[in-house]
Amino acid sequence: MKLTDDQKDLLNGKYGEGAAIAMKIQIAIGESFEAERMVPITRAHVALSNQDADLWFAEKLLNAGAKCRVTPTVNPGFCLSYFKEKGLVLEEDYKMMRRTEEAYKGLGAQLTYNCTPYIDTNVPNFGEIIAFSESSATPYANAVWGARTNREGANSALCAAITGYVPEYGLLFDENRKGNILVEVKADMKNDYCYHMLGMCGKKIGHGIPVFTGLPKHISKEALRNLGAQLNTSGAYDMYHILGVTPEAPDLETAFGNKEAQRKVIITNDDFEDVLKEISLEGNRKIDFVMFGCPHFTLDEVKYIADKIKDKKLKKDMYILTSSYIRDMAIRMGLNDIIEKAGGSIIPDTCPDQPCWHHLKGKIGVTESPKCAYYPQRRGIYFVIRDLDTCIEAALTGEVK
Repeated sequence: MKLTDDQKDLLNGKYGEGAAIAMKIQIAIGESFEAERMVPITRAHVALSNQDADLWFAEKLLNAGAKCRVTPTVNPGFCLSYFKEKGLVLEEDYKMMRRTEEAYKGLGAQLTYNCTPYIDTNVPNFGEIIAFSESSATPYANAVWGARTNREGANSALCAAITGYVPEYGLLFDENRKGNILVEVKADMKNDYCYHMLGMCGKKIGHGIPVFTGLPKHISKEALRNLGAQLNTSGAYDMYHILGVTPEAPDLETAFGNKEAQRKVIITNDDFEDVLKEISLEGNRKIDFVMFGCPHFTLDEVKYIADKIKDKKLKKDMYILTSSYIRDMAIRMGLNDIIEKAGGSIIPDTCPDQPCWHHLKGKIGVTESPKCAYYPQRRGIYFVIRDLDTCIEAALTGEVK
């Protein structure tokens, strides 16, 4: 791999042992993909997980003197103040989260604790070369904004933030961003929830870069977030195109790079029904709680819920996971008061896949997000998956249809 003088200085320890470790890892990744050179980045997002390996790596780099050249945003762990105040967190888990916070603070990260930075806090421009980890962030950055990032892991994204470089391979090249699967959507796409279901059709779509046709002309930011999140729950997709919507797909010829699609897939309402049967517990049952915000909910979604439950009383706990920014706006706008009066909670900085939810073990919740239902299963928490309105109704009645 051809290195610039600055990259050689990083590798040889001029900027400290931590930066040298990060550069060595970046070069090894590049060589594994036969990259010829490193290129600079302007943004990064690290999928911090607040778990053993993640913390070990972050502390190793910090103790070796590493500092981020490019300030990254970070994924959520869990909100220390909320769960400590409620008495819901074990001391060992609290200490782990505190150490994680101190490690990333020391490295120079922006402690956003938000898994949807691409919507409001770390939004890239078209063509910008970045290093994003987080399963919903990579496809959103590539497909919706037209920025360029490979599917970084948490550790490789952190190394990129420290060095300021990534190896040039994969989706950084024009030719590798073209679609090769034509996906004709014949299902009814009547709300944002339907994009969760479309994303969960990854097994039928298969490996590659899908080009979706048959979708509405206007698609909300929440729907696009849902699509990318579930594509990377049902499969592994760094990139997709929506004909006439995403910037690199004004027409089929451009989306496919003037080549024929390798295969054609048709998605129908029956596919959605089949997927739901596979991933969700059966309905017509009592539930213990409702959880939204995997990926984190937007202010529009918080307002929608507040409008639906205003002056009503929930029969079951409702947890709405958001960024701190969204919660602060909800407080300022009076939405938080409405939700808390009804019996719900807006919880910032928190992911469903965290030990802070141990009190929900053995309980059954309802959510509109297959990703939210998927990860907590390893903690003994299970979900019925339904559209947003049905979930809100379940919180009010205590039962899900």
